[in-house]
Amino acid sequence: MNIGFDLDKVFIDTPPFIPKSFIDRLYKKRDNGVLLYRIPGPIGQVVRKITHLSVFRPQIKENIDFLRVFPKDKNNLYLISGRFKFLENKTKKIIEKYHFTEIFDDMYFNFANEQPHFFKNRIIKKLKLDCFIDDDLSLLNYIARNNPKIKFFWLTNHSGKAPRLPNIHAISKLPETLNQSIA
Repeated sequence: MNIGFDLDKVFIDTPPFIPKSFIDRLYKKRDNGVLLYRIPGPIGQVVRKITHLSVFRPQIKENIDFLRVFPKDKNNLYLISGRFKFLENKTKKIIEKYHFTEIFDDMYFNFANEQPHFFKNRIIKKLKLDCFIDDDLSLLNYIARNNPKIKFFWLTNHSGKAPRLPNIHAISKLPETLNQSIA
């Protein structure tokens, strides 16, 4: 089975005490209802680099530890991150710090600054994934519409909101995802 994972909020947490709605406003914008992600200007990049320091972005240890023991004999694991080029050095440090090269068969990063939903959609098709795990429901709605045969898992703590598409499943823990996808 080919399984893809996002990086942020799946393996690396967001800064504490900052509401998700605020983070979404920094990252996303809507233009006539079309999903768009902001590539920040120079000042925004400095702010984002500061918020991406490891002290503000702790690992989600439970998820990393689970993948370390996940059976890899019949599974290929891929990390697919929409992070932009200006975060390349921070991202490389995270990869080294948590030894992600030992966990994932391959890793793909959006260092060419494509719109993240376009980038992930392209990589998911290229890898012929069976399932993909992400925390961004807007992004998953876009990708799931274009890939109806793939199982998508929305990693969330929001129990009141439900995905609109039948191939998106809301889960609150990574082990649930992989147990559902293998079953």
